Amino acid sequence: MSMNNVGRPTRPEAAGDANDYVHPTLTGARGLLQDEALIFELNAWDKTGVDLPEAPAADDLGDLVRTSAIGLPGLSEPEAVRHYVRLSQKNHAIDLALYPLGSCTMKHNPRLNEKMARLPGFSDIHPLQPQSTVQGAIELMDRLAHWLKTLTGMPAVALSPKAGAHGELCGLLAIRAAHEAAGNGHRKTVLAPTSAHGTNPATAAFCGYTVVEIAQTDDGRVDLADLEAKLGDHVAAIMVTNPNTCGLFERDVVEIARLTHAAGAYFYCDGANFNAIVGRVRPGDLGVDAMHINLHKTFSTPHGGGGPGAGPVVLSAALAPFAPTPWVVSHEHTFKLVEEAKGPAAQAFGRMSAFHGQMGMFVRAYAYMLSHGADGLKQVAEDAVLNANYIKARLSDLMSPAFPNGPCMHEALFDDAWLEGTGVTTLDFAKAMIDEGFHPMTMYFPLVVHGAMLIEPTETESKQELDRFVTALRALAGAAKGGDVERFKGAPYHAPLKRLDETQAARKPRLRWKPVAPAPLAAE
Repeated sequence: MSMNNVGRPTRPEAAGDANDYVHPTLTGARGLLQDEALIFELNAWDKTGVDLPEAPAADDLGDLVRTSAIGLPGLSEPEAVRHYVRLSQKNHAIDLALYPLGSCTMKHNPRLNEKMARLPGFSDIHPLQPQSTVQGAIELMDRLAHWLKTLTGMPAVALSPKAGAHGELCGLLAIRAAHEAAGNGHRKTVLAPTSAHGTNPATAAFCGYTVVEIAQTDDGRVDLADLEAKLGDHVAAIMVTNPNTCGLFERDVVEIARLTHAAGAYFYCDGANFNAIVGRVRPGDLGVDAMHINLHKTFSTPHGGGGPGAGPVVLSAALAPFAPTPWVVSHEHTFKLVEEAKGPAAQAFGRMSAFHGQMGMFVRAYAYMLSHGADGLKQVAEDAVLNANYIKARLSDLMSPAFPNGPCMHEALFDDAWLEGTGVTTLDFAKAMIDEGFHPMTMYFPLVVHGAMLIEPTETESKQELDRFVTALRALAGAAKGGDVERFKGAPYHAPLKRLDETQAARKPRLRWKPVAPAPLAAE
């Protein structure tokens, strides 16, 4: 036992079997971690934490008059507060520990960004306000657009897309509009690598394109020969992620762009992994025509941000005329939104949404840029890549890297070859990580790697935290190879709900709570 300065034990250091220190309690609670039922099961229908006056009688409501209870639970104020606090204690969070989800870039969100997003004039504006009353907000959007174009080497940007997939849709709609304007509406095929994010082929199909897969080489990159063989005057675009979903830089990206353009097609780059190259590489210099940027991944705004996300799309000179409205223009220190498809916006393919709607995301991203500066953003990419390669180097002797030759970029990818013969699966290993206090890495993705374990530490983790994570994984790997199968098959032992039947949950989801009828008493 480790002891604190008054002699009390602080944590077990040499625990035996997990079941040795798991004792059921009468309440379902575990120490100070309270058990909590669903809010509908708290059975307090006759009370509320708010006193409301009786509604005045109305004779003109017709069929709108409620004839039955509304069906919402009633809780007192302390009960409501405790319910949500207890639920929050069951969540893993980036503020609690490393969150190694590969492809998601779950990094620390600086509190400075949050403070800026809550400033009056940003947090309390309304989309229907006159533009003259929100000049500061529109100017911030203009400055954000400027730096997004500067960082990517692209001449235009659409700020209105709400997320990565929405950005993909924006890029492909611009590409379709460009082809139709040039009389090339017959181009109905989009090429995508086998390791593409699932949203890439889904978005292309949504736009009416036929998706054809590009093969992958043994070292995890686009197969140039297969790409060249599939290009032709029927192809509208290719969709390539760079760095790709295997955590590798597409070293032939310039040649990919050249072949694509020679065939009369456009190059859409999935910018989900821009975090790995921001400040180091400008996609426009590589021949990219369109790329979405996940602000929540690259510029550290929370996933979801408490509202709409943001996936701005940068566009090449060839696609810029087709950018969706609205966009910001400035004239003599006055800023306004171009909202009508006329004049400079005559070729705009349309509108992605009614309003921009994610001002908080813009403020957070801009604050992140200003606080880091050019050198800081460059270091973001460098540290993200350094941390991922450190993880790969520390684990490669026990776990099997999917692509062992050469460095990775921002995430380290392992397969399950090292688990062969142990009786432990990728899922089992991930469940055991929960007992060690870590959220599992991304599992079974990308699909091109069997039993994939995709680890992205991000640049915001210290070496001390990376070592703590590595120590846990090495210990678990040793236990798996040492035959301690039960440790994994029963894991997690310490999670509130233990091991769930995920197959049943997927096939027979319970999406709506229904009250359980009380059992009749014997006298009844």
